[in-house]
Amino acid sequence: MSNPVFNENLVEQTRILEGEPMTINGSINKTLLLLFCLVCAACYTWSLTFNGFTDKAQSLTFIGAFSGLILALFIIFTRKALHILTPLYAIAEGFFIGGISAVYAAAYSDIVMQAVIGTFAALASMLVLYKSGIIKCTDKLRSVIFTTTLAIGIIYAIQIVAQLFGRGIPQIFTGSTIGIGFSLIVVAIAALNLIIDFDFIEKGSEGMLEKKYEWYGAFGLMVTLVWLYLEILRLLAKLSSRR
Repeated sequence: MSNPVFNENLVEQTRILEGEPMTINGSINKTLLLLFCLVCAACYTWSLTFNGFTDKAQSLTFIGAFSGLILALFIIFTRKALHILTPLYAIAEGFFIGGISAVYAAAYSDIVMQAVIGTFAALASMLVLYKSGIIKCTDKLRSVIFTTTLAIGIIYAIQIVAQLFGRGIPQIFTGSTIGIGFSLIVVAIAALNLIIDFDFIEKGSEGMLEKKYEWYGAFGLMVTLVWLYLEILRLLAKLSSRR
């Protein structure tokens, strides 16, 4: 699977035998709760930045990025205490997104709201395409999304290491035509990852997964939405730099 949150055999391995099962509505409600936690935390870091508390905002941004990564890995590999850890993950990511968004807003006016609108537009579009059957979550599609997502991850890892030595991958992280083309591809792949998330929630409900997997499905969706938002924000910044 492309989204590392989900294991391809998860539904088959964890069907519930007794008790209340996972539902689509339950996953939607939990996704909305996580989104609320994320937005509140993001607004707090944002307000700190523009009220002059930049040091505190930068600290929260760093803490949010680091703790969000640790929480995500713990959730993925243990799937324990999801009702506690997934909201904490959303709050951590909110601190991170709020700080990053404030930096972009200071450099490029209006792109943050445009990125928010673009993210939800992509979410709605992918949901319509999935529910209508225009895009089906086949094994072939999973394989393509997995391969491209992994390739993108490797490129970012190389860029991070190169920057430690004062270098970087030429062109693709700039506002050049190549850089914008790369960002468009990444945004498209991030959006397609939503199909994997929708499929897990739907198949999990049909497969009678445990109730706790509503949190897990919501968490997976949040991971993709955070990535998609950041990529759209980066794309808009590149476009703005060319004006």
